[in-house]
Amino acid sequence: MAHPNRPSRAAAKNPAKHPKSQAKTLPKNLKKLVRARMERTGESYTTARKAILDGRPEPKSAQHAAARQQGAAPAGEPAPEELPEYPAPQNVRQYDAALWHRILTQSGVKDPLSGEPLSEAMLAGLAGGIGFMLHSFVDADTVNLALVTRAHPEPFTATLLERCGAKVRIRTTGNQQAAAANLDAALEAGRAIAVRVTRAALPWVAAGSADAEDTIDVAVLGELDGMLLVDDGSGELQQISDSDLAAARARHKRDRNFSAWVPSRRGPRPAALAANVREAIAQTTGRMLGTTELPGLPQHYARNFGVSGMRRWAERLADTTGDTGWATMLAEPALYDSALEQLRGFFADSRFAGADGLRGLYAQFLQEASALPGLGALAQSVPAYTQLAADWEGFTAALLAPGDGQAPAQRFSALAGQLAALADAEQAAATQLDGIRASLPGTGTGQAQPVATQRP
Repeated sequence: MAHPNRPSRAAAKNPAKHPKSQAKTLPKNLKKLVRARMERTGESYTTARKAILDGRPEPKSAQHAAARQQGAAPAGEPAPEELPEYPAPQNVRQYDAALWHRILTQSGVKDPLSGEPLSEAMLAGLAGGIGFMLHSFVDADTVNLALVTRAHPEPFTATLLERCGAKVRIRTTGNQQAAAANLDAALEAGRAIAVRVTRAALPWVAAGSADAEDTIDVAVLGELDGMLLVDDGSGELQQISDSDLAAARARHKRDRNFSAWVPSRRGPRPAALAANVREAIAQTTGRMLGTTELPGLPQHYARNFGVSGMRRWAERLADTTGDTGWATMLAEPALYDSALEQLRGFFADSRFAGADGLRGLYAQFLQEASALPGLGALAQSVPAYTQLAADWEGFTAALLAPGDGQAPAQRFSALAGQLAALADAEQAAATQLDGIRASLPGTGTGQAQPVATQRP
């Protein structure tokens, strides 16, 4: 199904789904009346709805404010028909940054200099850009791997939304009715809304193909024939019922009923965006060089991150005798094949990694950021990260290439040297970039502050 021009939403759900509502006739456009009252009075959705149904007047202060504003349209708030079209995914390199590029595009948020939508590269860089983590172990004859080449362990999406400069309405709730109200508020305003769901609970995801605990953000765009339209990044809109979406949103306790949408086309100012870029770069280089504390992680585990993590992986690839060396750990053909299959999945997936380690996207971020006030020197680091992208692609291709009868120990030994050289190049690039950042006008001497891991 092609993407619609803009989100839409039916005026009301079937009252049969809400037995309590059948006791009295509901006013037409109840949800719009509730939202309007909320704006005027500051009441919660539940309080405003109950007041309307009970016929209670608004507080006098709200009535006076409404009288003053009568006939005036809110500044900067276009009608839904004036909003840009919601774009289809194109050439996605990082899933979450691309998703928010589409949502912000449809919301009318623009880059303050170019006048174009904030790019996937800019959003990915603001979210913390690149990183590295590898965790691997064998348990009960099963190999378990986790590979990340984007910013990690800081919360990627929360950091992106915090730094992008847009007005974003973020909600989490344990109440299903409140979650539905948050969804309706966005769709009836003509805005796409991101919701966090358990992938395995989505009807179009094949059983057993997704981990039961794996969550992902998708965008709800509107309603068609009683079904909600969902952008899951596949390029084709999916359809889901209200009840199935509610179940998928509520299934994972930590991320239950998270939603985020953009009620205004207000974007960042150049100076503020430049400051956020400097902060993001400090976070990226600190993570890669190990010069800043990683939030929520013990020191002994932090060595698996950044350049240190890359070197530790190279050591384990080169180790032919130790129990934690990959030659020993993956000596069994089944374990070796499983490890390569998992790595292949991580590099092919655009959520946590990429074949070029997402370094090409980061080079684009630096190039775009160099146009912001006072950040022109960032362009000096673009060649280093462009080269790193090519180096990562070479390493990935060698890592995932067919063995052709070569013993794993021999392959791992060759890969260890390649990875060690890649780690050296990463350190040099991050050191150069951090030096440039520190010399930029308006840059303080302090390091970037860690972003709390509990935020979405």
